[in-house]
Amino acid sequence: MVWTPLHAKIHRTMRSRHLFERNQRLLIAVSGGQDSLCLIKLLLDLQSKWGWNLGIAHCDHRWRSDSEANANHVENLAKSWGVSFYLETAKESINSEAAARDWRYQALSAIAKANNYQYIVTGHTASDRAETLLYNLIRGTGADGLQALTWQRPLTTGIMLVRPLLEITRSQTEQFCQEFKLPIWEDSTNQDLQYARNRIRQELLPYLRINFNPQVESALAQTAELLQAEVEYLEKAAQQLRDEALGMCDEKLPLSPLLPTPHSPLPLRLNRRVLQKAPLALQRRVMRQVLQQILADAPSFEHIEKLTALIIAPNRSQTDPFPGGAIAQVEGDWICLK
Repeated sequence: MVWTPLHAKIHRTMRSRHLFERNQRLLIAVSGGQDSLCLIKLLLDLQSKWGWNLGIAHCDHRWRSDSEANANHVENLAKSWGVSFYLETAKESINSEAAARDWRYQALSAIAKANNYQYIVTGHTASDRAETLLYNLIRGTGADGLQALTWQRPLTTGIMLVRPLLEITRSQTEQFCQEFKLPIWEDSTNQDLQYARNRIRQELLPYLRINFNPQVESALAQTAELLQAEVEYLEKAAQQLRDEALGMCDEKLPLSPLLPTPHSPLPLRLNRRVLQKAPLALQRRVMRQVLQQILADAPSFEHIEKLTALIIAPNRSQTDPFPGGAIAQVEGDWICLK
């Protein structure tokens, strides 16, 4: 095996960030593109050092006329490497990026659960992280959206999603694939400029690279990394503040906002005196955490702001109904949602 600087970097990253345990079962999401081929090659080469049991999963969205041939290509690669292969094909063509992502993670989770894999591993890179930061910034977001694409997160019970390549750019994965003559399957949809992410990749980032910063992808990825640590800290601080301020039928709400949870029953109430002592940033986060547990969809900035305004509003002030019909009203020292 040829040991490259990229092998050494990924090996160090996985150890220093504790991304994996030894002797675990890893399910690698492989599309056939350069990033996923770079990922599987690195993990195959490091397998003997870590004692992993690797599997390859491919999700066919049925977007392209060559998608079946793409799936066969990945399956043949898995066979040549002696790695278990799993294929999930969409029953109907999925035409939205968000719907495709949701379906893909559901499919990968089902494969992992059925075959006892503890980790699902994807080839997201620093370039993906930069694109996601720009995409969310343009649409409007807070720090949480800008730090998206974290190193690891729970995907479902007992299964962790891990992204080991977040410090590697797409140009580096391309160079690695060329060096090892890996057979990249070119995805024609990556050139389709009707998708916003492709316009960011093909038009915006090259412009920024030429006119502002040749290392713009790495710089944006570093910004996302800094924000990730700050978001984690603020979320924990807000959760502690929420636990102090929240009453629900005279009991604390036991659910954590960091994992998917069932919607909390109403009524519930928040102590305004506790919240008034906190900085605005934490007040907003508390309100978002509460709304996440009573709304079917993610709360908007407007939802969070109108609930936050009640912290210092006059007695008997109230909001107009939130989606689903809940309203919030000031009752003395309490904000009551019902």
